[in-house]
Amino acid sequence: MKEHPVHPILYGAAYYDEYMPCERLAEDMKLIKEAGMNTIRIAESTWGTMEPERGHFDFSHVDRALDAAEAHGLQVIVGTPTYAIPTWMARECPDVLLVPEAGPVRNGAVLDHGHELYGRRQNMDIGHPYYRACAEEMIRALMEHVRDRRSIIGYQLDNETKYYGNANERIQQAFRDWLKARFGSLDALNRAFGLNYWSNRINSWEDFPDVRGTINASLASAFDEFRRTTVKEFLMWQAGIVREYLREGQFITQNFDYAWRGWSFGLQPQVDHFQCAEAVSLAGVDIYHPTQSALTGTEIAFGGDISRSLKQKNYLVVETEAQGFPQWTPYPGQLRLQTFSHLASGACGVMYWHWHSLHNSWETYWKGVLSHDLKPGRIYREVQGVGREMARLSTHLQGLRKKNRVAMLVSNEAHSAHEHHPIGDVLRKRDLKYNDVMRWLYDAFYRSNIECDFLPPTTRDFHAYDLVLVPALYTAEEALLDALKQYVADGGHLLATFKTGFTDENVKVWHDDQPHHLTEVFGLRYQEFTDTPEMRLQGEESLSGAACSDWEELLIPTTAKVLASYDNPAWQSYAAVTENAYGKGTAWYLGCYFSPSHLEQFVRAVIAKALPAIRPYDAVFPRIIRTGYNAAGHRLTYYLNYSDTEQSIAYAGRAAKELTTGWQVEDGNVLTLRPWGVRIVEEDV
Repeated sequence: MKEHPVHPILYGAAYYDEYMPCERLAEDMKLIKEAGMNTIRIAESTWGTMEPERGHFDFSHVDRALDAAEAHGLQVIVGTPTYAIPTWMARECPDVLLVPEAGPVRNGAVLDHGHELYGRRQNMDIGHPYYRACAEEMIRALMEHVRDRRSIIGYQLDNETKYYGNANERIQQAFRDWLKARFGSLDALNRAFGLNYWSNRINSWEDFPDVRGTINASLASAFDEFRRTTVKEFLMWQAGIVREYLREGQFITQNFDYAWRGWSFGLQPQVDHFQCAEAVSLAGVDIYHPTQSALTGTEIAFGGDISRSLKQKNYLVVETEAQGFPQWTPYPGQLRLQTFSHLASGACGVMYWHWHSLHNSWETYWKGVLSHDLKPGRIYREVQGVGREMARLSTHLQGLRKKNRVAMLVSNEAHSAHEHHPIGDVLRKRDLKYNDVMRWLYDAFYRSNIECDFLPPTTRDFHAYDLVLVPALYTAEEALLDALKQYVADGGHLLATFKTGFTDENVKVWHDDQPHHLTEVFGLRYQEFTDTPEMRLQGEESLSGAACSDWEELLIPTTAKVLASYDNPAWQSYAAVTENAYGKGTAWYLGCYFSPSHLEQFVRAVIAKALPAIRPYDAVFPRIIRTGYNAAGHRLTYYLNYSDTEQSIAYAGRAAKELTTGWQVEDGNVLTLRPWGVRIVEEDV
């Protein structure tokens, strides 16, 4: 059966009739329609309302929402409500509640005999047989009930699915079975993981210890990897059920969320999104980010670039904020900038979480499109303006495709390994995470207006790209290192950071020159590394004076050109940043973590060498430029101003139309961007 997203561009919000403090369904649908929205998302959060006791289903709120949406010509996405279990399930089978991987309290959750107490969402073992049986009954009952409703354009599987840090005996036994299949024997396992250390050797499967107590990074990382596979299995299982009821043209999505640092920040450690994307026909994403003076668009671009890369096509922003936290209440004009920024990264739709501000419980002060008074205000009027503008421009903006020349290789396995082998001085409470290194590198390219695709560590052919970025690839199969080596030999450009090629796929450190298998590519080796306080780089202008922190490798060049060294007298003979010609290509190596502003300058020098033909403009942050080709094959260029001051950018290209004003632009014309402003140019190619 063919599944695909619908057009025009989706614009809407999550809507929960169950949460409303008074009767206003018809009024809300009218306001949603008048705001220029065309889609609502329902049902994924209210299992306890739809099934008040096992086997007794009440879909009255679902019916009410569907009836009202259909009466107002709105499309609907229905979610399976399996991410928040009802109270009766916890009562009937307390073992459904997960056992956290560490500590007596996890994320504020109180424990009872090792299990979490009922209360928060996502507190269950997603593989527990009783949970699965109840979830299947719920999904099938819901799908049977709504399958013929014409307003439904797609279904969402679960919600922000992860393994939730579960470490109960059921999942640990499944992990042991997985290790048996992977290694075959305990001798092979002990050798691969180096378990002779501190008498951790396992001599019989019956003696296999509780993984929560391990001090072995290989074993701990393998447990993380295994639990990520359970998330894929869970989503594939749900997708299989939903597809039995799917009509032609309906899609299946999931709102993948990213690692949280107070907002959507980095690679999600509890999910391999590239694997899980197999379960859906339309990748979905949650993207939350700071606003006001902290609005940079980086999280919008980062989350969008990964989401687009999952299936190499458009994705849906299932959730983003209209207001959100009080400190995120957007300045006038920012909501419009944010929405078009999502489309500029390849989104086929933008949906807010959620329609109204809640009057009870955990997210009372996370504000929606409507405030607590439920009356249209400034945010509603800005949403309405965006909705009308998107409706007018939809045929021009839909179906954006990218032809990026840069890709970043990201690895859940490297992320896990870094968690168990931290970077930085743990004694001084400084710990540089994998996502810090990845975002350090990504952000520098974003701010330099170079767009990126993302690639998983299963990639073996990089030749579609002119430049490949490799942040902190601490653990990797040798076949991946071989592929990177061949890519450079064949003429590719490679930029890698410290802690790349350090361990094998089992997180065992290679016992030869570092970086393993890539010493010739980078033209260097090293034996020592340090974290020396108050050290700076000296060398090329773009790097000179950069403050180092957390990790510095003492690089010994063989064929590499030294671009920067350390200013500490003890380490001046060692290189810090290098460039090396290898085969037909070039490889740069960043041996230390240093100030982001200097990295941006260095990146622009790399861009000039590796990508001389792809920059027809000269602009950097806060002027952000995103490009692609729309469904008609026309080149679209989004010009975005992430500042509270007016900016200007010179247009470079053939005669074209600026879509927001209808102005005909010529090569060399200056585009003026208001504070937090947007311009979109469509060029017929």
